[in-house]
Amino acid sequence: MAKRTIDFFYKRVSPPQSKKPKTEETLSFTHHPSYPHPIAALPPSIANPLASIRDVQPGKITNQPHLDLLYFHPLIPSPTARDLFQFLRRELPFYRVQYTIRRGGQPTQINTPRFTTVFGIDATSQFIPPNINTSTDTDATAPSIPVDSKTHHPISPAKYQYTPRPIPQCLDTLRHHVEAAVGDGSTYNFCLVNYYASGDDSIAYHSDDERFLGANPSIASISLGAQRDFLMRHKPAQTAGAGAGAGSQQPVKFGLGSGDMVVMRGETQANWLHSIPKRKGSEARMGRINITFRKAVVSGGTDNYYTYNVGRGPVYRWDEREGKMCQAGGT
Repeated sequence: MAKRTIDFFYKRVSPPQSKKPKTEETLSFTHHPSYPHPIAALPPSIANPLASIRDVQPGKITNQPHLDLLYFHPLIPSPTARDLFQFLRRELPFYRVQYTIRRGGQPTQINTPRFTTVFGIDATSQFIPPNINTSTDTDATAPSIPVDSKTHHPISPAKYQYTPRPIPQCLDTLRHHVEAAVGDGSTYNFCLVNYYASGDDSIAYHSDDERFLGANPSIASISLGAQRDFLMRHKPAQTAGAGAGAGSQQPVKFGLGSGDMVVMRGETQANWLHSIPKRKGSEARMGRINITFRKAVVSGGTDNYYTYNVGRGPVYRWDEREGKMCQAGGT
């Protein structure tokens, strides 16, 4: 039986490409001691068009057991999605994380099959500008510091295994627009970014059902760059507590293009798995960025996200001359 596709819900129409010559823009930067380098803020040519995504209306996909999706096809118009992809690939720090798990009682080293990075902190803490001793005001230019969400006292450096990093302006602007577009009251305090350098980069079937995300989490996933298949399949009935035969259904396939967004919410994570399989073809070699916004409610979420998306390895930056991610040094 062929895999079902839901592309028939929409017909993609790419707006005409602008032929106006680009003018040179002066970038401002977000600075923070936890960043391996200053991260550029969005230039007006990207930031201004992004404001319109707040009004984009999604399709709702609820025609499978326990499936609750919002499908924006697209969320970001084609020219802006292209520019945002190139900007984030060039400006963000990325990592190729290695970690060890136990399989059959034996330690096994895992090499993450994609580049990753992450920003944010769980709901027990928040970033605020430090107070100036001589005034009750705050210095807007001073680096934000993590404080306890209830007491507003600085947190202990021992609270987290890794130093949490505030979401930089270029991603925080996008976060606020996404929250408005989703429109159901969902808020996000984490931003995970994956870069799939080629069709050989992938992510295996999994679900984001960790306890640190709370019950029925909302996860907003944006695609930029090359189109890649996004597969979803129902968990086995005995695992998900679903009705008979739910786990034997064929996968649902999305051909996610640049600018598309899928929001997985409700019972989706508890009952469905999703993946980005390897893919052959010239378009996959263009590279793809996936941005996911989510909300971690306890400190275990912060430790998890930095362990598996930053780790302790070297930083990679996009090298325009080489046309690939190159090691920048440092951690």
